[in-house]
Amino acid sequence: MIDAQAVANDLIAAERERKTIPQFSDHHPDLDLDTAYEAQRLFVASKLADGERFVGYKLGLTSRNKQQAMGVDAPLFGRVTSGMLAPYGEPVRLDSFIHPRVESEIAFLLARDVPAPATVTSVLAATEAVFGAVDVLDSRYEGFRFTLEDVVADNASAGAFYLGPVARRPAELVDLRLLGCVVRVDGEVVMTAAGAAVMGHPAASVAWLAGRLALQGEQLKAGQLVFSGGVTAPVPVVAGGSVTFEFDGLGVIEVQGT
Repeated sequence: MIDAQAVANDLIAAERERKTIPQFSDHHPDLDLDTAYEAQRLFVASKLADGERFVGYKLGLTSRNKQQAMGVDAPLFGRVTSGMLAPYGEPVRLDSFIHPRVESEIAFLLARDVPAPATVTSVLAATEAVFGAVDVLDSRYEGFRFTLEDVVADNASAGAFYLGPVARRPAELVDLRLLGCVVRVDGEVVMTAAGAAVMGHPAASVAWLAGRLALQGEQLKAGQLVFSGGVTAPVPVVAGGSVTFEFDGLGVIEVQGT
């Protein structure tokens, strides 16, 4: 069985060189979830060793449609570092990624620790603000093809993140389940969705994360950001193109490829 450090080393090199690699499970079908999460930790540790700061987490596979497509029944998580946070309005520089795609998210900034077991209510009570956000996905695998274990090791395809221009306390917004997002590609509406697409409520995915981290002896901490999972499906970023995300009550994020 391949070890976690070997997986991490290959992913680090793929990201640095902006070259895809085959999914590990093709040649190592015994790759398990524990090894994959350890590889993820080591992959992210290399960024911290280079001077980046740990800032929080991202969720993936938080919708039933995505879970069914992957043949799994639970979400996954990745880790977010300071180097992944892109300034609002800055374009996606295609020479920094392999094959980026973007999707809308609702991000939570925590005011207090969130111990497990957590609930939607306890997550909302611990939240300082929510933001509209964009997750720039950039799988290191050929053709964006992977199993659950592969994508966990690859830090949930984390590439970059944009936070929207508006911060709101949860009580200042409509029910987050009903918070809508409209996605436009080059000005044309291509999809719409609401927060309920994320596990029925975006805070439910954060509560799930609190429980999953507890199994590893970790905890959600005050000051951390949590990107709760895709509200809408990802779309590719292309040179000269634009993707605009319009969030109900949380402003607009336009992402351009250059």
